[in-house]
Amino acid sequence: MYWQESRNSENFVVPDDIVDMVYGIRCRSLPVDHAYALSQAIQAALPWFAAEEGAGVHAIHVAESGNGWMRPDDPNALLHLSRRTKLVLRVPKHRIDDAHQLTGQTLDIQGNPLQIETASIRPLSDLTTLFARYIVTDGADESAFLRDALKQLNDMGVRPKKMLCGIEHVIRTPQRSIRARSLMLAELTLPESVRLQQQGLGTERKLGCGLFIPHKDIKELQQAAD
Repeated sequence: MYWQESRNSENFVVPDDIVDMVYGIRCRSLPVDHAYALSQAIQAALPWFAAEEGAGVHAIHVAESGNGWMRPDDPNALLHLSRRTKLVLRVPKHRIDDAHQLTGQTLDIQGNPLQIETASIRPLSDLTTLFARYIVTDGADESAFLRDALKQLNDMGVRPKKMLCGIEHVIRTPQRSIRARSLMLAELTLPESVRLQQQGLGTERKLGCGLFIPHKDIKELQQAAD
């Protein structure tokens, strides 16, 4: 864990040059490790997506709840999706019309049909606590991972006061296995938060890595960890 004292927020207008396309979907289940199959299906449906530098796809998640369900470790186990589950793509503004073409299509995700029913536009968040489920790592331990992440952030002009990382996960593709950790950043300035949502961190955006979303305050997680 990396921790410093807080600082004041800044007034800032969130630009709309990068947005999230949020799709309502109908899909009963997906494999836990579905990132590669989902990415390939989206690239087949949207041929421009692979080469679009600012585009990324969020891996589909279902809530881990207090009733005993936890995300399975087996990559071939199934996630059972609810009607509230969404598919989210992060795209540049000039690709919004193109991204609407996904509506009405049915994607094949390792034999699981995923029907795209609706699409809406969601601007980037004005919150200053951000969370990425997957940041690519070289397999370093937690302290080394945080040091490397902090250097990359500082090179971007982003200086978080608090950082917290999670356990390592593996994203499998036919060519290789990608190691990644979750990362939470707190007490950013608003310009830093927006810059990080726009640019991401590290590689493999098309597999859901490096993409930041708003999250609850880091203090709640620290209290739970304690």
